[in-house]
This record gives sequence, C-alpha cells and structure tokens, in this order.
Amino acid sequence: MSVTHDRTRAAAGTALKPGAAETARNAEIPGTAEVLGVAEAEGDADIAPVAALIADAARAAMLTALLDGRALAAGELAAIAGVSAPTASSHLARLLDGGLVTVVKQGRHRYYRLAGPDVARTLEVLARISGRVAVRSLRQSRQARLLRETRSCYDHLAGRVGVELYDALVREGRLIEADGGCLLTASGADALAELGVDVERVRRARRRFAPDCLDWLERRPHLGGALGAAVLDRLLAREWLVRGTVPRALRLTGAGREGLERIFGCKDLS
Repeated sequence: MSVTHDRTRAAAGTALKPGAAETARNAEIPGTAEVLGVAEAEGDADIAPVAALIADAARAAMLTALLDGRALAAGELAAIAGVSAPTASSHLARLLDGGLVTVVKQGRHRYYRLAGPDVARTLEVLARISGRVAVRSLRQSRQARLLRETRSCYDHLAGRVGVELYDALVREGRLIEADGGCLLTASGADALAELGVDVERVRRARRRFAPDCLDWLERRPHLGGALGAAVLDRLLAREWLVRGTVPRALRLTGAGREGLERIFGCKDLS
C-alpha cells in the first residue's frame, strides 16, 4: 500500500510539472518564470547601460586616458577630465559599478585601470567611428601629433610606429595575415626571440594570440592581442620606447629606431 501511494504521488507530481512547450509558454508570461522556478530566457545583450556610462564627456575622457594601459589616480583622472575631485570620484564609482574599470589600492591611494582588453577594444572601435576633436590650441596640436606618431593602444603599440612595425613584419614574411588574426612564421618567432619575447609563453596567454587591430588614426592595422602586448613590454623594457607626459603618448628613441630596423626591417621610422 505504501509503495502504491508513493507511485501515485510521483505520478501526480509529474503531471503538475510543465513540459518543455508549456515551460516556454509560461516563460513569456510576466511573473510565471519566478513562480514556476524556470530560469529566464536570455535575450539580446543590454548595451544601453554600458553605452550610457561611456556617453558622458567626463567619463569618456577618463576611459580614453586609461587606454594608456597604466593605472591612474583619481586626481590625475579628474585633471584630465576637467572636473572636481568629488565629481571624479562619483564618475569613477559608476564606472566601477558598471564593470568598465577596476581599482588597485596601495595604502591610502586608489588607482584605476580599464577592466580588460575587451573594454579597450570597445573604446578603440568607438574612436574609429567617431569624429575628431577640433584642435584649438598649440598644446592640443602637439598632443595630437604625439599620439599619431607613437602611442599605446591599451597594452600594445599603435600610431605610425606601430603600423610601420606591423607592415615590416608582414613584408618580411614574419607575419602572415589571415582571417581573424595573424600567423607567426618561424622567422618571425626568431626575430621576436631576439627582441626578448618568449613566444611559447605568449601562446599560453588567455587571450587572442596575434589579432590585427585597425589603428583609429592611421586607418591601417597594428599588432594586437597577447603578442602585441609582449612586444610593447619588451620595447619599453629595452627603452627603445619611453613614455612621455601626454597620456598614451610614447617616444621612439634612437636605439629603438636602429633596433627596429635591424631586427624587423622597419625602414620608415625617421
């Protein structure tokens, strides 16, 4: 009798549970998903909140400054955005909540950086489809010239020098352009090893290996991804590139010009 009773209860329970079709129908009715314990169906990505965060001029200026790849203090970002310290803190709190930046604490100080390469790529794509800021002063003209010449694009090399390096790698057969990224040849691996890049270690990084990245100023590709980051890291370590006072701007040194021509065949860096 007990066994029969248990089977009856199990059958009744099965009858009460909605089938796949009924579950789908119920999920479309507001409130029924929560009542029935059905997980809400995933729809299109909700891009409006992220777009709203970037749309503010002060926050956009802060995010653009962080394309430098380095962590900056709130005071530095306030000066770049032209807002007061309390206003900057409010903006940074919103960017932090929205997942666009992260914060690093060192003692009493807090330093902000972009949350990762995806955020940097999003900002670069927006830059490519956006208009240019009007240059109204000698200072702005100098900054624009420096950024066009050599700059960091988050953690890889961009600007004219970055594009020239990419062109040389392809021209000399060290990179082969492919759909969705670049293939590194044996001669390319040898050249990068001479620079000091551990190619096999870079291959194990948890990001795309060697995608091309369309430069939003030059309108030509430079090298991105894990390999691009490793190259920039070595160029800075050797002081072939040095950072300037303008955020994101880099300066190619004499040693860097000679080294890039010797190892990679870059001939148009003068």
